[in-house]
Amino acid sequence: MQQIRFPLNGDFIELYKLLKITQIAASGGEAKLMVDQGMVKLNGIVENRKRAKVKPGDTIEAAGYQLVVEP
Repeated sequence: MQQIRFPLNGDFIELYKLLKITQIAASGGEAKLMVDQGMVKLNGIVENRKRAKVKPGDTIEAAGYQLVVEP
């Protein structure tokens, strides 16, 4: 699993936007579809909320990537 570190400038970012910005998903629509299909884990638990607030310290797993959100 490839690891990506993402420095977050702010309090939170919505899950689907993070997947798009880090290019794990090619578009916002693809990111939303990935979440809808249960392909994304937030802190080890399948997340089905597209607009879940991702904060520093959270870990996302999707499409063979592990994304670590840093402050």
